[in-house]
Amino acid sequence: MEYKDYYKVLGVEKKASQDEIKKAYRKLAVKFHPDKNPGDKKAEEKFKEINEANDVLGDAAKRKKYDDLGENWQAYQQSGFPNDFGQRAGRGGRQQGRSQQHYSGDESEFSDFFESIFGGGGFGGGGSRSRTRMKGEDYQAEATITLEEAFHGTTRQVNLQEQKLNLKLKPGIEEGQILRMKDKGGPGRNGGPNGDLLITIHVAPSPRFERKGDDLHFDQPLDAFTAILGGKLSAHGMDKAVNITIPAGTDSNKVFRLKGMGMPNYKDATLRGDAYVRVIITVPKNLSEKDKETLSQIAERIQ
Repeated sequence: MEYKDYYKVLGVEKKASQDEIKKAYRKLAVKFHPDKNPGDKKAEEKFKEINEANDVLGDAAKRKKYDDLGENWQAYQQSGFPNDFGQRAGRGGRQQGRSQQHYSGDESEFSDFFESIFGGGGFGGGGSRSRTRMKGEDYQAEATITLEEAFHGTTRQVNLQEQKLNLKLKPGIEEGQILRMKDKGGPGRNGGPNGDLLITIHVAPSPRFERKGDDLHFDQPLDAFTAILGGKLSAHGMDKAVNITIPAGTDSNKVFRLKGMGMPNYKDATLRGDAYVRVIITVPKNLSEKDKETLSQIAERIQ
């Protein structure tokens, strides 16, 4: 049987890092995936070949054994393995947990070359290859939205390699919340389920509102005359405006609570937090000389 150059299959150098191997595999797996090439037998065979290469090079222990064998393959094929070769090849340490994607196929997934090394009691010893069902790798992604979008709910398009996935975000979603798109991760192994896509949501800071849990905090200008005499102030929340009754003699930085005008609750959008409005007193501009004189007289009387 023919020696397989797994590095050539993935298009990487022999000194490539595990991360470079992983990236090369993912790129090829997307290109030749059967879902993207329905009915294309050549693409299907190529997909199996790159998965076989990744199964070896993506696993530190298998890669060391494969590298130790190298060009001695023909000698091994003709004369058999040295009795201690499997022990020497295995000194690289205990096999690490798999983190790569794998093709979910049948027994024809791997070539005779692979089976002769890792299948039976040959290279590395240890009986037939495990057919344990394994879940595919979980993928990670991020999406950023505005606070207003978090309030109303929105949609985002997530680009996963060559796939475009539409993500629907419910009202009330919070900074750092992780959403799971089931079965959108790496393909499973040996009939196992696909991995998931985990998307971390970031909510950009708002120039006007500060969120604390489901409550919103914001400032509202209040003219000095209304602060002194009392009256009504129109406060503009996230989705509507309401009139606040301002008592006479209100100081700057006074906080008013607007019940039920905060963020929707993520689990139940019919529930909402509160809004807290801090009034900031503003002084009148462009007063006439007569207005200034009148105010001076009032100031003299009340001091």
